[in-house]
Amino acid sequence: MSNASNDGHFEALWPRSPRWLTKKTLAPRLDTLEGKNIAFLWDYMFRGDEVFTLMEEGLKQRFPRVKFVSWKEFGNTHSKNEREVLASLPQRLKEFGIDGVISGMAC
Repeated sequence: MSNASNDGHFEALWPRSPRWLTKKTLAPRLDTLEGKNIAFLWDYMFRGDEVFTLMEEGLKQRFPRVKFVSWKEFGNTHSKNEREVLASLPQRLKEFGIDGVISGMAC
């Protein structure tokens, strides 16, 4: 320990780190799903295959002209190949003409 007097004053550091990322504006929401191409993305956990099937059936009742591209087309979004799957995602979404994405993940 130091014997120097500090008169009750101590240096302190701000506990938060500086921000490294800037906020980006979110894409606008779709006004409707009617006539849109929607992609399902999934991390292959917690029964997404069943959930997406039910979701597709329900949404087609409300929006008869909506089209879906299966999660099978995109690969597992949480696996040993996650980095490659996510890196290829923008191009894959373009190839399928995707208007919106429904992403399912489990905890």
